Amino acid sequence: MTGVEQTVTDPYLWLEEVTDERALDFARAHNEVVVERFASSGRFTELERRILDMLDTDTKIAYPGRRGRWLYNFWRDAEHPRGLWRRTTFAEYAKEAPEWDVLIDLDALGTTEGENWVWGGAAVLRPEQSRALISLSRGGADAKVVREFDIETREFIEPTDGGYFLPEAKSEIRWIDIDSVYAGTDFGPGALTDSGYPRIAKRWRRGTPLTEAETVFEGEAGDVAVSAGYDRTPGYERHFVGRATDFFNEEVYLLESDGSLRHLDVPTDASESWYKDWFLVRLKSPWEIGDKTYPAGALLAMDFEKFLSGAREFEVIFTPDEHTSLHGYGWTENHLLLITLEDVQTKLYVLTPGPDGWHREPLADTPPMATTSVMNLDPLEGGDEFMLTTSGFTTPATLLASAVGGRSEQLKQEPGFFDAEGIETEQFFARSDDGTVVPYFVIRHRDRKDTPGPTVMSGYGGFEVSRTPAYSGASGMGWLERGGTWVMTNIRGGGEYGPQWHTSVQKANRHKVYEDFSSIAKDLVARGISTHEQLGAVGGSNGGLLMGVMLTRYPELFGAIVCQVPLLDMQRYHLLLAGASWVAEYGDPDKPEEWEYISKYSPYQNVRADASYPPILLTTSTRDDRVHPGHARKMAALLEEQGHTVWYHENIEGGHGGAADNKQSAFQAGLIYEFFTQMLMER
Repeated sequence: MTGVEQTVTDPYLWLEEVTDERALDFARAHNEVVVERFASSGRFTELERRILDMLDTDTKIAYPGRRGRWLYNFWRDAEHPRGLWRRTTFAEYAKEAPEWDVLIDLDALGTTEGENWVWGGAAVLRPEQSRALISLSRGGADAKVVREFDIETREFIEPTDGGYFLPEAKSEIRWIDIDSVYAGTDFGPGALTDSGYPRIAKRWRRGTPLTEAETVFEGEAGDVAVSAGYDRTPGYERHFVGRATDFFNEEVYLLESDGSLRHLDVPTDASESWYKDWFLVRLKSPWEIGDKTYPAGALLAMDFEKFLSGAREFEVIFTPDEHTSLHGYGWTENHLLLITLEDVQTKLYVLTPGPDGWHREPLADTPPMATTSVMNLDPLEGGDEFMLTTSGFTTPATLLASAVGGRSEQLKQEPGFFDAEGIETEQFFARSDDGTVVPYFVIRHRDRKDTPGPTVMSGYGGFEVSRTPAYSGASGMGWLERGGTWVMTNIRGGGEYGPQWHTSVQKANRHKVYEDFSSIAKDLVARGISTHEQLGAVGGSNGGLLMGVMLTRYPELFGAIVCQVPLLDMQRYHLLLAGASWVAEYGDPDKPEEWEYISKYSPYQNVRADASYPPILLTTSTRDDRVHPGHARKMAALLEEQGHTVWYHENIEGGHGGAADNKQSAFQAGLIYEFFTQMLMER
């Protein structure tokens, strides 16, 4: 039988009806049990208050997004739980207490319009910066309403007055100029891909109805999405379109003035970009051209016009090695900045093109056991300036302003939100089942090193998402201060060691992700850091799938598990919401040969009544329109039916992030740490 044919035996399909009252009653009843058990004590209330105070405080860094002379910021605090969109100048931002110009008060807007608006982002038209396209969602969903906003008058421009407006959908919209945009949305039947994203890109001119927008590109229904955009670099203006054939492969074309397409002939799994005369290609797999083979993970550079004329003699400006990968890169006006990971620790470099090739030198010092990120590069209006932000597991974030060749100056420093005295960070390496060495970080008090103790390990392992050290006040307050040990794993599926760290475990090799995580669990016990009874695990989304596999395949390794906004029914994941877009990661369960390997780990299909599972807390959101809440609902119902220890909590709003405001985030975090405290510290 195929995967679809097998689903007729599923007794809990009714829980996939997202807003059906019977399904919502299921959620409400389970929420009451969870709140009574884990969220009604004075200890929980105090932790929730501390986390909320941290999220609401004015002392946290208001991270800006630079657009020329303006720094934009979206800000939530106690008085503005839904948030403020605001801006200021660099000179003002550098002050201890900058004055912000509030553009949109989302709480006031929601009250006035009677809508539960959650911020979805803003696209500001440059260089004038007098207009913006604002994305708003109901309850935090991926599907958003797009509205045009006049920054000078502080008002939305109604469609009847010529304003751009897109109804609720998973849309793509980008400015061309003040009177035209590229738009992809739900234009009607056939306009979306099977994954629910735009299949058609159109050029939409102001003053014309959306139905008359000009189609510039169409993809196939089986694609993930198509998009169109405009590079406004003076003297280098270029229109382009992209067709994502699956989650990891995209065809990119320049859109010529006559409407014809010019294909950029590079591997579809590569990431290409351009800036002025330069064309960059980051490879995810080896690329053989003529008698040369460029390695996976390399960054290549060439004059763009020469490339378009057929030349393929690239200069390799970054080459990975066994320990080092390219984590990111971006242009200032005259230089290319590289962010690399060396055994999951950041190193920064500046590359300068010249007549004799590219010159490379270190950009800035980076502390160990921390992550340093480069942000606010603005090559069009910001010269060679940039910002750096650094944080570690016990070191709050610092924001610095700098310029290539100049000194760095501290702009902002966050205070500590938990007592980190005596808490140290170490890095260890475990050997997975196939011999691969996998890194992980251990954060614990130095006095705990001689005795195994309660430990929580977190993991993700998918989609080439790299996990690097970062400060977490919530885990500090909720776990480290209580004497617990925190572990961050860097299992395969991520990008910590380059694209091969991910591509080597797609589809049929997915089991290696779970072998990595379980091997670290065993290594923690072997090193005397924890015991299996004291060891917990937490993960969300793809990491929630990881947790489901740990529960059903490796239950003896853990004392408790938290599984957030998860994929769990891998027999039907591709039929639910955005699931079709992830077939390139997991495989297609409707193909017998692929269901063969998926079925071996799919948590929902591998629950057994006669197994002994650790207690599990499943959490999700009704408004999650990326990973369907039915995964968590059905898993909870099945575990409960078979007599296993399971708790289930569903936030009625919040989207894929699980929370729509700071109060909901504080509740979710407090719930997790209270659960682990009861399960691992007090049993």
